[in-house]
Amino acid sequence: QVQLVESGGGLVQAGGSLRLSCAASERIASFNTMGWYRQAPGKQRELVATITSGSITNYADSVKGRFTISRDNAKNAVYLQMNSLKPEDTASYCCNAGRWSSDSRPQIYWGQGTQVTVSS
Repeated sequence: QVQLVESGGGLVQAGGSLRLSCAASERIASFNTMGWYRQAPGKQRELVATITSGSITNYADSVKGRFTISRDNAKNAVYLQMNSLKPEDTASYCCNAGRWSSDSRPQIYWGQGTQVTVSS
């Protein structure tokens, strides 16, 4: 079973920065897409950013220009650099990884999440 472990969350003032890390228990090069999602209390989980195995990135409109997703295949890790943080960015941030199995079934994995709290 693939394990994804997030770290780097915390409490930060508005305008500040945090860098989240997601460490995978196996080679991330095997995943077609990895990404970050977030869920605030009382709200649905939403996509923050994704990155493909070819390093093509996609961002939610709400974070474009402020957040940057990256991957390091050698370290089996994915990162989310978050700048100019706003109170509305407060949420639990989860790492996600997806790929197709050899018999064409989707395999989706989730981390436990790391809390980000932005104070005004």
